Amino acid sequence: MPRFLADGRIRIAVAIVACLLIALPMLLAAFPYGVLKGVIEDRLSERFGRPVTIGRMERVDRFGFSPVIALSDVRVPGPAWTGKTDLARVATMRIGFGVLSLLKGDLALHDVTITGARLHLIRTADGRENWRGSERRGGAGGGNLNALEVRDSRLVYEDAKQRRSFDLAFVSDAARGLRLAGSGKVRGTPVSLAIRTPAISDRRVIPWPFDARLAGQGLKMHATGSMAAPLDTDDMTLDVTAEAADLKLIDAIIEAGLFRTQPVVLSAHVRRQPGRWLIDRLDGRIGRSDLSGRLTVDKTGERTKIEGTFASRLLDFADFSSDEGLARGAAKERAIGPRVVPDTKLNLAKLGPTDGRIAFRVARIVSRDGPSSLTAMRGTLTLDRRRLTISPLTIAMRKGRITGDVLVDQRDGAPEPRVRLDLRLADSSIAALGGGGGSVTGRVDGRALLNGRGSTLREVVGRSDGRIGLVARDGALPAEIAAALGFDAGRALLAGHDDRATLRCVVVGLAMRDGTGRAQTFVVDTSQSRLDGSGTITFPGEVLAIRLTGAPKRNAILRLPGSATMTGTISEPDIVVPREVKSAGNIFKAIGRAITGHQGPVATDADCGALATRVLR
Repeated sequence: MPRFLADGRIRIAVAIVACLLIALPMLLAAFPYGVLKGVIEDRLSERFGRPVTIGRMERVDRFGFSPVIALSDVRVPGPAWTGKTDLARVATMRIGFGVLSLLKGDLALHDVTITGARLHLIRTADGRENWRGSERRGGAGGGNLNALEVRDSRLVYEDAKQRRSFDLAFVSDAARGLRLAGSGKVRGTPVSLAIRTPAISDRRVIPWPFDARLAGQGLKMHATGSMAAPLDTDDMTLDVTAEAADLKLIDAIIEAGLFRTQPVVLSAHVRRQPGRWLIDRLDGRIGRSDLSGRLTVDKTGERTKIEGTFASRLLDFADFSSDEGLARGAAKERAIGPRVVPDTKLNLAKLGPTDGRIAFRVARIVSRDGPSSLTAMRGTLTLDRRRLTISPLTIAMRKGRITGDVLVDQRDGAPEPRVRLDLRLADSSIAALGGGGGSVTGRVDGRALLNGRGSTLREVVGRSDGRIGLVARDGALPAEIAAALGFDAGRALLAGHDDRATLRCVVVGLAMRDGTGRAQTFVVDTSQSRLDGSGTITFPGEVLAIRLTGAPKRNAILRLPGSATMTGTISEPDIVVPREVKSAGNIFKAIGRAITGHQGPVATDADCGALATRVLR
């Protein structure tokens, strides 16, 4: 006998410890877990944030280290705003688990049988969710679960925010596998939904395949793939196809903040990793516009990070509006008239905590309304805490290009963003900007440097400060127009149909203040005449109020004194000649001056180079 055991007190202590080591496993093996019913109700109530009740709880087996617990009449109520609608009710449950996992604090369920479950998930239009208050368990899968059987159970889902609802039967057993099937509605469209996977059983299937189909009038989606383990949505690969009458119908399922469009067909190969979505391939078509690319969405941090590239071989901007949206736009244009500045939306207020960078390239731009002056586009979008930059931006035209940067900044939380436009137009032409053809030719360059607030591009320009410059030069125009610009009525009337004059330059420079551009420079200089203007162009209406005075560069045949006014809009200008200029008296005076040779001073050539440098700086 060891010397330390000679002491009787030590022998007694060792005996007690030995008895405890023997008794503790025996106690665990025979423990009546039903006595913990109150404790489990309290823990579940704490987790869900509302009083969870269990009608009855008892241990089914008598002895062992893998006990089976039976529960009946389990009720998880919904929050107070759902009234009497419970989040979940379960008629009976049988749960088998390992005692050792319980001692380690990481409960591992082995076998679960559920009968008569009713799960009712609700989300309101303002975003409240009746399942919130519970601890999120992630997507770690079924763990060591050997078997899951579900009988006579249903899942009801009502989402007023996305206008979708489903009523699905839920069954799982070794013979039929795991099945969810039923019907519902997505934005008023009746649909059917079916999800199939192998059963969760001791006959482990790795990887775990799944198949989900949603079908209805104007909306079809199919996803097939596999998970690393049963129910492990954090580690899966899937291929998705979707066909819908409108991209917004697809958005009602995936919740990506998309918009209404023309009919859409999409396919994608997607990988899911913990906290990350990797869209390795995305192909599709919206209307007649095609789309391809890749995208990575990283949600491992506090803010979502997006990185990707997109390309289109052919794009029509009208495809990114629904028929109703196009009709509203057409009605608005009929009501207010055509506008040069588009009504493109810029507001970022609804954007969540998302940052990222996306490069895009469009090989060919077309328009359902006829030939487009824009032909191609490329650029990079960078988003950082509601600060969106498009830089560099290049828009190709039938002749020339637009380059520059666009900044949309809504970091201050204002309802409308602050927008900065820094754009240059280079090497274009009057014909390209005017839609082709025309009797006036010339190279066109431009510059716009504007700052303003607004939810659309048109609103921004209508409230902007800055400057706009436009220069046309080295062109030609009909001689009769050149003479008219110098108020030489005689040469305007006598010029031949094919007679041409040189267009030396057209230079317009606007100083913008709160959406009103005051013409600091307004010159039309030809080989026969010069026209100067002063006044304003007011946005967003694009309203013209320009006073025009002109003079010939040599003695006129019949020079009319006075001035004219340019009114209307940029798209539909109107030249108004005062009545007194056209009066018989004024005409006789002009004839008299022509006879006497006293017609007033002639115009000189404008310094086109200096003027162009000033407005294009």
